[in-house]
Order: sequence, then structure tokens, then C-alpha cells
Amino acid sequence: MSNDPLLQPYQLKHLTLRNRIIVTSHEPAYPDDGMPKERYRAYTVERAKGGVAMTMTAGSAAVSKDSPPVFNNLLAYRDEIVPWIKEMTDAVHEEGAAIMIQLTHLGRRTRWDKGDWLPVVAPSHHREASHRAFPKKIEDWDIERIIRDFADAAERMKAGGMDGVELEAYGHLLDQFTSPLTNELDGPYGGSLDNRMRFCFDVLKAIRARVGDDFILGVRYTADECLPGGTGKEEGIEISKRLKESGLIDYLNVIRGHIDTDAGLTDVIPIQGMANSPHLDFAGEIRAATNFPTFHAAKIPDVATARHAIASGKVDMIGMTRAHMTDPHIVRKIMEKREDDIRPCVGANYCLDRIYQGGAAYCIHNAATGRELTMPHTIAKAERRKKVVIVGAGPAGLEAARVAGERGHEVVVFEAANDPGGQIRLTAQSERRREMISIIDWRMSQCEKLGVTFHFNTWAEAETVQAENPNVVIIATGGMPHTDVLTKGNELVVSAWDIISGDVKPGTNVLIFDDAGDHAGLQAAEFLAKAGAKVEIMTPDRSFAPEVMAMNLVPYMRSLQKLDVTFTVTYRLEAVEKSGNELVAHVGSDYGGVARQRTFDQIVVNHGTIPLDELYFELKPESSNLGEMSHEQLIAGRQQTVWRNPDGKFQLFRIGDAVAARNTHAAIYDALRLLKDI
Repeated sequence: MSNDPLLQPYQLKHLTLRNRIIVTSHEPAYPDDGMPKERYRAYTVERAKGGVAMTMTAGSAAVSKDSPPVFNNLLAYRDEIVPWIKEMTDAVHEEGAAIMIQLTHLGRRTRWDKGDWLPVVAPSHHREASHRAFPKKIEDWDIERIIRDFADAAERMKAGGMDGVELEAYGHLLDQFTSPLTNELDGPYGGSLDNRMRFCFDVLKAIRARVGDDFILGVRYTADECLPGGTGKEEGIEISKRLKESGLIDYLNVIRGHIDTDAGLTDVIPIQGMANSPHLDFAGEIRAATNFPTFHAAKIPDVATARHAIASGKVDMIGMTRAHMTDPHIVRKIMEKREDDIRPCVGANYCLDRIYQGGAAYCIHNAATGRELTMPHTIAKAERRKKVVIVGAGPAGLEAARVAGERGHEVVVFEAANDPGGQIRLTAQSERRREMISIIDWRMSQCEKLGVTFHFNTWAEAETVQAENPNVVIIATGGMPHTDVLTKGNELVVSAWDIISGDVKPGTNVLIFDDAGDHAGLQAAEFLAKAGAKVEIMTPDRSFAPEVMAMNLVPYMRSLQKLDVTFTVTYRLEAVEKSGNELVAHVGSDYGGVARQRTFDQIVVNHGTIPLDELYFELKPESSNLGEMSHEQLIAGRQQTVWRNPDGKFQLFRIGDAVAARNTHAAIYDALRLLKDI
């Protein structure tokens, strides 16, 4: 048996967990009509195959109709969920892992215009900032109904083969009762801590009465809201002790913080640029104070941190949830002594941010996550070895090289720059986003193991590529900043890339016209403001930086607001002209009727990229497919068989930003789904 602390079994009541790593409850937004059907099951089972001790689904499954999910989630209040749950739990158990589900009533943390348009309920009329619904103050019959709903849902989960259920008690209804900030009830459910905890205990008692003792029951809760007037650390420790002493639960799952604002949620679940494991020591304090099984998860991105959490006795089970979205086979790789092969979580939080804005969670650099039905986590060998030439060593080119190498092909990569990485190497120059470079470093390491040949400082011409006698050519040359967007004065502006890279000296009074809404505009603003410039960010949109999304926006705002950066929405930069040593910005609006002039000494335009596609069009006439990609074959996961030129000697494809400006995930997905069938 291994001496690795992470690989030691753990006895939780009657349940033997095979190691100390869990995937905590989260909702990737993959349900189909509120049910965990094929896609949801495949995603969940993949983590079990990878060796995790226990996976928890749903973050969180709704127990009542007046708790409608604000994004796609499981509906535990419907009887028809039971057979779908059973198929999933059976499949997970066959892989040797345990499985639990998280149940909740959202209380005020939802909207009245979701689901059946029922009134939102809470123990006060206070609106939650994030979801903006003004709740009805909960009545006695609501309380009775919701307690019953919790018990009904737990009974369904046990019938579906779950090993247990976890109650979500931070930010949701259970916590809204417990916190003095959100409970303004009188009588048995408001006032003293005894009264504020009564609802939680009533729910736990009702569930335990239905499911019996041979069923794991836990609570994920905040033991310190980190809010003035809220549940503080001292009271949180008392709550922890009372939960243990109730005899109703089998473990504590500890968090610290509050989730009623984007900033609060980001502190609970930190993103890149923020400290790793910020609440681990606090969880250890709770375990020491209670001497009770304790779980914890909050930016535990790497094996070393997880191993420390267990070896030091801070917690009994450690959650590596986003890390398992990046690599579902972490435990298997630990067991095989292949920790260097673990794909690293870079904390980009594309997964969590995207469920609100895009409708489903995806990992920024594992395009198979959430697509297990169509995309492989392990690449199969090709039947015939080919020579694949790739031009460009950004994220698209490196993923193409990695996948082609895994397929067993001979792979040659040409890159004009000194180093790999493309736009990621540029964005990683920002201290906040330096973790992004791991996307490149991991792929380079994998490619080296696979024998991929790299030629850096090489500007590939058509003759360079043809001299390799390739069977397949992949153009992954990316794009260059597109600043030619004004009616006049395009030659007077610089790009966000120019600022981030340091190629252009910062001005002192700077306008950033951000018409792309991605990270580059905000990174440039932060660089300029820290250099002492007066900065204004202008966008024609009604909100700024929509592609950055909510949680990623938080660290930027904390920095930029302190630096006194001005944010201007709904105005468009139309033209620029020079006046002495200054630049005159002509500003209009898509809404019409506005014509203003503003003066700056530097104007930065962030308008995405335009493809570097000259090589592609040079090679196109020489290719057998004339550059054509069959979308039907791509989507169906079949080999590309387009043949349009009988004299062509190679297949030609382009991917990533060499096609059109998108993002890192899109570039990597392009490469994976094309090359896996080459």
C-alpha cells in the first residue's frame, strides 16, 4: 500500500472511501430538462474512472418549485429524476467511487421570472445583490412545505442509489435563516442563534427520519461570513459544534465568506491571480474545534497543496473540483507516479463564469470536459502514421501538435517567435494572469515526450512547408490586433497588445476604446494606470468587458477602481485627429444624436484580432481539399475526407484565431476535434 497521504482510505460512518480526494458539489449546467441524462452521466462517471474517492453532483439540486435554478440545474423535486439518478449512481459505483448529491432551496438567491414564476421566499424582504429578486418574507406554511420538500428530495436520492446528500447552507435559504443579516423573523425561527438554527435542524431531522442512519448526511456551510453584522468566526465555531452535537450529520464541509455579490463569491471560490487555498487553515481550525470529519474545497489546484491538507491533518477529505474539470484523471496519475502529466488548472474560471453567461461549464484548456460523449480525454492511436506540419505554436497549434503526437503521427511545428505561447505568452505578462502560461508549458512538456519537432525563430513560407512533404498541414498562425476601425486617424492609435507588451511607452492621459470586451482591454488599462496615467475605458456596449465575465472581473475592478480609472459605457470612438502634441477623439453613440470631442495624449484601441492567414491562402491551391473542412464530419467525429484537387499533395486546415478572433478555449477545441480523427 502506498504511503502517500492522499491515497489512504477513509472510513466515513459505514462508507469506505478509497482515498482522500473528492470532487465537491458543483453544477456544470449539463442537465437535460432538469434530469442527469447521458451527458451529465458521462461527465460524472469520467471523474470516477479517474480514481476520485467520491464525486458530488449538483450545486445544488432544487428541492422546491419556488427555488427555480438561475442556470440549468437538476430538479430534485420531480419524481422522474429517480431512474436517471439510478443510472448515474450505478455507473459511478461500478468504477469504485462513492457519489453524493447536494440539495438546496435557494431562498432569495434566484429570480421570480424563472421556472414557474413563483414568489421568491426568504426570512426577510432583503434583496440579494447578485440575483436582484425582492423576496416575500417566508410564512409558517412555507416553512412546513419546504421542510417536507427537503425530505421528499432526499428520499428520491436514496431511492436513486446515492450514498448520501449534502445540504447547501451558505448563501441559500438554510444560511439565510442562520445569518442575522438575512433573518428578520420573530418567534421560533428568528432572533437567538437557537431560533435561527431551528430551520436547519428541522430540515435535518425530517431528512434523517426518511432516509435512516445508513445514509450519509452532511452540510456545506459558512463558519464565517466575513461581513459586518453577519455570522462571525466565534459564532461560526459554535454553529459547527452544534451541527456535530445534533447527531444528525456525518461530516462538515467548511467554507468561509459570502456569495451574495460577485466579489463575495470570488473570495469564496478564488480565481487566478488570487492566493491558493486561502481558507484551508480556517477549515483546519474548525476541525480542531470540533474533532469531527471535515471536508473542504476552495482553490486547491495542485497535488502538493492537497497532500499538505491531508498530511497536516487540517481536513479529512480535500476537494479538487475545478482541478478535476481540467484533468479528471488526477488520482490515477498520482497512483501511476505520473504527476508531471497532470493537466494543470490555471484558475481561469471559464468553467464557473460561463454557466451564468454561456449556459454550460467548460474548462479553458480541456475541451473534452463536458463533451465526454464526443471528445476523448485519452487520445487513441491512428491506424496509419502521417506527417503533420503545424504552423504556429500558440494554444491552437500546441494542442494540434499534442493530439497529433498522441495519435502517433510525425509532427513538425514552425513558430516565428523565440518561444511558444502566442497570445497567451502576452497575456501571462500580467501578474494577475501569469498562471495562464501553464496552458503552454504543459503542452510543451507533453509534446517533448511525444517527440514533436519544433523550429522556433522560423518564418514558415509555402516552400518551407512543402519541403517537409507533409500529409496534413495545420495553419494555427493566430491573428494580429485589429485597430483599423475608425473613419479617420487609424494611424494615430495603438493596440492594447502594444501597451501590454511594453512596445509602446504609456501616455499620461489615455483613452482605451474597448470594442472587444475581453481581457486585453482591462490588462492594458491596469498597466497604464499603474504607470501613473489617467485612464478612461470607453465601450459602445451597455456594459464593459462582457467577455471577461463576472468573477474574472472582480480583481480587475478592485485594482482599477483604486487607481481611479473611469468607465464610460454606450459611447463609440469614431475618429481621431492630431492637434499639436495631443489627439482629438471624435465620440458618437450607436443610439444616435451625439457628437463630442475629447482630448488625450494617447488612444488605445482594443478590437480583437484579424487573422494572419496569408500562408493559408498561399498553400490552399496546392492542397487536396483546397482548404475545405467538412463541418458534418467534424461535428460527427469522423475523419476529414474532402477531396477537391487531384493534384494536391496534402490536406490543409486552419484553426483558432487564424480563422477568426475567438478565445483560448475555442482555439483548443478546434484543434482537439479536428486532430483526434486525423
